[in-house]
Amino acid sequence: MIAEKYRGIRPAPGYPSQPDHTEKPLIFDWLQAGAATGITLTESFAMYPAASVCGLYFAHKDAHYFAVSSIGKDQVESYAARKGMKVSEVERWLSPILGYDPAKQ
Repeated sequence: MIAEKYRGIRPAPGYPSQPDHTEKPLIFDWLQAGAATGITLTESFAMYPAASVCGLYFAHKDAHYFAVSSIGKDQVESYAARKGMKVSEVERWLSPILGYDPAKQ
């Protein structure tokens, strides 16, 4: 059905190389994806219908997947400040990759 002829990668929000789902609304806004496709985001940023795909295409033969894991409190604080979000909110969204327990901080 999809005849992709590029050499590269397509990391997507929520995957190990881009674990932050809160970037999806920005992508949708920039592309006017909802109006163009009818795809919507739930309050947890899941896409509806479920078979929908959202990603960033890097068309380069040397591109490779990687994972972001085990981030520290200082990284969360810096990221929260840059996104204009509360640290607790960033911790909630990025909980699978936190290198610390927010309840013990």
